[in-house]
Amino acid sequence: MPLVALVLLPFLASALAAMMPSGARNRGAAIAGFTALGCAVFTALQFPALAAGEVLQEGHRWIPTLGVDLSWRMDGLAWLFCMLVLGIGALVVLYGRYYMSSSDPVPRFFAFFLAFMGAMVGVVLSGNLIQLVLFWELTSLFSFLLIGYWHHRRDARRGARMALTVTGAGGLCLLAGVLLLGRIAGSYELDVVLNSGDVVRADPLYPLALVLLLLGAFTKSAQFPFHFWLPRAMAAPTPVSAYLHSATMVKLGVFLMARLWPVLSGTDLWFWLVGGAGAVTLLLGGYVAMFQRDLKALLAYSTISHLGLITLLLGMNSPLAAVAAVFHVMNHATFKASLFMAAGIIDHETGTRDIGRLSGLLKSMPITGALAIIASASMAGVPLLNGFLSKEMFFAETVFLDGAPWLEIALPVLATLAGAFSVAYSARFVFDVFFGPRCDTEVPKPPHEPPHWMRVPVELLVLLCLVVGVVPAWSVGAFLATAAAPVVGGTLPEYSLAVWHGFNLPLAMSVVALAGGAAIYLMQRRSRAHGGLHRTPVIWRFDGQRIFENLLARLSQLGRNGRRVLSTNRLQPQLLLLVMVAVLGAGASLWLAPADTGSRARLPFSPMFLMTWVIGCTCAVAAAWQAKFHRLASLMLASGAGLVSCITYIWFSAPDLALTQLVVETVTTLLILLGLRWLPMRKAEVQRPQERLRPWGRRGRDLLVAAVAGCGMAALAWYMMTRPFPQSISPFFLERALPEGGGTNVVNVMLVDFRGFDTFGEITVLGIVALTVYALLRRFRPAAEAMALPPQQQVQQDQGGTDLVNPRRATDTAIGYLMVPAVLVRLLLPLAAMVSVYFFMRGHNQPGGGFVAGLVMSAALMLQFIVSGAAWTEEHLRIYPRRWIALGLLIALATGAGAIAMGYPFLTTHTAHVTLPVLGELHVPSAMFFDIGVFALVLGATLLILTALAHQSIRSHRWAEEQEEKAAAKAALEAANAEAIRITGGAV
Repeated sequence: MPLVALVLLPFLASALAAMMPSGARNRGAAIAGFTALGCAVFTALQFPALAAGEVLQEGHRWIPTLGVDLSWRMDGLAWLFCMLVLGIGALVVLYGRYYMSSSDPVPRFFAFFLAFMGAMVGVVLSGNLIQLVLFWELTSLFSFLLIGYWHHRRDARRGARMALTVTGAGGLCLLAGVLLLGRIAGSYELDVVLNSGDVVRADPLYPLALVLLLLGAFTKSAQFPFHFWLPRAMAAPTPVSAYLHSATMVKLGVFLMARLWPVLSGTDLWFWLVGGAGAVTLLLGGYVAMFQRDLKALLAYSTISHLGLITLLLGMNSPLAAVAAVFHVMNHATFKASLFMAAGIIDHETGTRDIGRLSGLLKSMPITGALAIIASASMAGVPLLNGFLSKEMFFAETVFLDGAPWLEIALPVLATLAGAFSVAYSARFVFDVFFGPRCDTEVPKPPHEPPHWMRVPVELLVLLCLVVGVVPAWSVGAFLATAAAPVVGGTLPEYSLAVWHGFNLPLAMSVVALAGGAAIYLMQRRSRAHGGLHRTPVIWRFDGQRIFENLLARLSQLGRNGRRVLSTNRLQPQLLLLVMVAVLGAGASLWLAPADTGSRARLPFSPMFLMTWVIGCTCAVAAAWQAKFHRLASLMLASGAGLVSCITYIWFSAPDLALTQLVVETVTTLLILLGLRWLPMRKAEVQRPQERLRPWGRRGRDLLVAAVAGCGMAALAWYMMTRPFPQSISPFFLERALPEGGGTNVVNVMLVDFRGFDTFGEITVLGIVALTVYALLRRFRPAAEAMALPPQQQVQQDQGGTDLVNPRRATDTAIGYLMVPAVLVRLLLPLAAMVSVYFFMRGHNQPGGGFVAGLVMSAALMLQFIVSGAAWTEEHLRIYPRRWIALGLLIALATGAGAIAMGYPFLTTHTAHVTLPVLGELHVPSAMFFDIGVFALVLGATLLILTALAHQSIRSHRWAEEQEEKAAAKAALEAANAEAIRITGGAV
């Protein structure tokens, strides 16, 4: 199985789980569990090769000109993190099967879980830095969905938003840092970057690149001052907390620092930034953890503290400290994941996580209690457990650090104090929860042991803590050496994994930390017994969540103030502001750097071309004038200006553009015509006639701005066309269109081959726009005055005799003019289909293509909607626009993926020569299939907008008819009452 399969399989399984019904908990868990377990087994089988010093690599060309390729790379460090992601992921799936309620949409949970797993594996196995950033951002996105899984809870929504905001902002910094690092190293390939350490550290851009990269790592691994998002993410289900925030997601920042350690470490800047952030986080997280009442909050702050420990080790610029950091990554994942699961079991079986309400659970839950006690002891650093070994290595590194005299004293003291904090909060987890009087009457549910298989993942992880703690060299020695070698650059320092190293200073520090932690816990317990606070005022003043929320509120208020100043509910002032800013910007540029006309030879003056543009300008000005009085006439005049643009393209030998512009004008005119019925009447239309001609100042201003902008664009076109282009890119496309693209129509070859990726992005945007319009129109209700006006306002006459027509009636009249016998229009449909196929088939060598063919077919179907009605058309033609959009995108994507499968860059064109009995030899380029995707998506997007308009029009007509019926009934009732009063003389 190739390495890319480790990334793709979780995503495929995620899609499969998402299609399961909401009650299919067992099937969703089976899909997730077997996927994670299978990938973990495959990863484990690669260890012998990696232990021998090999690096497994795979590559696929993507954008070689930019140095961006799909590259997959597994070394010892990547292997370790893959095993953590996949192995612990499989255990969490088993645990989550019993933790999640059957009333929850569990398949959706496992779909998000698997997608996050795939993104994590993608980060770990990425051999290209740009690719790494892509998967890095995917982890932020899917963690947002997992944290906010219980979206009905406010704390879950806020925690998810906070995590996405902080880690997403860090991801942008990471992208900037990666771009700088790739520029310094000369490549984005990880192998090249890892071998460029001396070059990177000597470059003047090194400090900036380092700060940006560390911002990405610190935000993801919850390092000070970005630590505040992690405890708020505990609103997620406990399986999410056990997976994301102990073993995987929060380890990504640590993974990045370890991955780039050979490149970025070894400088004073690295030491102070990384070591300083790690030291502050280590102390702050441990201190705050001692005051938490919620079990998961206690574990969250302890996670922050241990992440600070790993970061501090990586910041020491010592190879042995880097090995200790990798060792603690392994140990922390085991005991912290087991503790989170134990906390989830307690919550699941008692109904609360409040430490103040829990006590004596060891009597009701002896097995779970024993497991939690062992895992807590490992977290505290008790001997014969894995946490003790890595923490002792940490103590040893602080003791033997070679630095300033004050630092050689301060760092061991800091490490010992942090160790005491870890003992204190571990003791609180154990003694306050599992010892003391039973709490059967204090908790919502009577405590009892969970189902056996729910406890199995905790048992396996605790067993690893014991085995590694007792026989570390035998159990984990080879794995640690293989994982740490890439971090330190290949040559490992000497170290020992023995349980006993004799009486030395690190052992004394461990003893002091154990005793000091016990004393802190006892003092805290006495203080709580006398009503002491659980949270100190000092920490509250420096709470990162309050700072974040205050900053967010101020930014929101600033945005509202700016919108209040610059925005308006009317579209015209916004367009005016945009155009004026563009004109002023262009004017300032010309003022600073005046432009001169070029020396290129001019073509002879053409009065015919001038007259054509005079007609176009007249249509444009008249359209603006008629928009005040008659929107339908304005639309027709605007179409005249568009027709002049088509003529201009033909004049300058651009038949493809002319054909596309002509079809686009037809389709958009019909769509706008259907939309006119919803527009309310102009305010001027309901004013007195003498008031309608007043706003000459505003209209004159708009005319002046439009004239200035138009003249500016004309001048820009003049400057561009009068200058010679000795290095024009046109010869490149003209020379290579036929031999490399397989077509003589250079424009079409550019769209589907040379710039095919741009076209793919454009059709994707088009599909999104169509779906957005459809979604908005489903909930849109036209203004009442646009649909049913009083009769006296439907047609008014001013002194000049101008008709002010209700837009709905005007549109109905225009459609009436288009009415022809429905039979003729239906007969035109096959002809239009033939024309569409004709334009599609000739597009690679003559003017045409999938875009034009799709628009032609859309226009033909539009006529069916207009003449025969939406109901008849949908009933007889069976049009499903959303399926056409999906099909078009899938075909285009499959075409590009086929090129990758053949070992070529995305969307590379290949031409097959097929000989048929009657037709002879045919040239079938792969770009034709991409063009089929364009055709399908354009057709689906256009028809989706059309059907949304048509259905809304039907509802609007029904609403108007209902309003008219109500008005008629009300008028009849009033007339009857008046007649009764007249007959009875007021007696009734």
